[in-house]
Amino acid sequence: MTALQTALANKRVLICVGSGGVGKTTVAATLALRAAVDGRPSIVCTIDPAKRLANSLGLSGLGNTEAEVPASALEPLGVHPKAALHAMMLDMKATWDDLITRVAPPDQRERIFANRFYQSLSTALAGSQEYIAMEKVWDLRRRSDYQLVVLDTPPTAHALDFLDAPNRVLDFLDNEAAKWLLTPALRAGKVGLSLFNLGGSYVTRALSRFTGTEMLQELSSFMVTLSSMNEGFRERARGVRELLEDPTTGFVLVTSPNPERLDEAIHFHGLLKQNRMEMTAIVVNRVHPVPTPELWNDAATLTPTRRAKVEETLREQQVLAQQDLEGMAQLRAACPGTPLIQVPRFGLDVHDLTALWNTGRYLLGDDVLA
Repeated sequence: MTALQTALANKRVLICVGSGGVGKTTVAATLALRAAVDGRPSIVCTIDPAKRLANSLGLSGLGNTEAEVPASALEPLGVHPKAALHAMMLDMKATWDDLITRVAPPDQRERIFANRFYQSLSTALAGSQEYIAMEKVWDLRRRSDYQLVVLDTPPTAHALDFLDAPNRVLDFLDNEAAKWLLTPALRAGKVGLSLFNLGGSYVTRALSRFTGTEMLQELSSFMVTLSSMNEGFRERARGVRELLEDPTTGFVLVTSPNPERLDEAIHFHGLLKQNRMEMTAIVVNRVHPVPTPELWNDAATLTPTRRAKVEETLREQQVLAQQDLEGMAQLRAACPGTPLIQVPRFGLDVHDLTALWNTGRYLLGDDVLA
């Protein structure tokens, strides 16, 4: 069995990570689809604001609730899933609101929702997007019957933004930190920006909406209310961190053969290893295939003018394919021991179930690049 075949049979959570624009959404959807076809009830969660995932799965749209992909959508492929496949697109604000609903005492929920500081925090705090995505996966695994949860993570320029998200949220909500922030500020009647070690650009933008006593009241109400729920958040954040390190959780690092993307992937791989995360595989997406002898033979049968144009195109493709091969050799050398899987560059974007299924044939080893 290939690395991803083994993962689909045994893992409970697969997390697709990497830079934006490398095909994480496609890989995540394909893995969940193949798991369901093989008999494991699965769900894919994405934060992609585009509708590509819904379209690829034959759905008119996705929201913050779980939607089942109809088995009939796969019938044209001659595929009959043995288990159900679900999908959802996480709405950050709605997911934070759902978390507050479950964690906060009933008499405090509306006060939190109405607080303007909370309304900014739930979408703008550094790490909030990454944290709430993992919190949702933890909750799905804990409360649902899905045998596999696949997460398409938000585009992350720095791997530590994702890995440190639970700790960042805990630091922000820490009870002692709240007291340290509020007590001297309320006594003095002002808050200096230097007090906030929460990411200067966010705090500057958030505080610019408030002035004087109004800002203090909003901040005070927000921090004091949340501090009473500190242990609940801490317990959940611990669960998220444990989920990241659980042996039934695997990371699939998605990249492209572009040199800049490969450098990012190598850096990301190193950080995942340092943080004791299990690397299931590296998927190199959109690889240029080497022109086959058949293509060259077909070109030789054309008229001289057409033959020259086709052969020029084949030579260009050969150069690109060679560059990709060199990049993947660099990747193998830098990431020893992690399986490397190649998916070719297709003529059209992946936008339907047929394209997802074809992608899966390369991910699972049914087809391979020469």
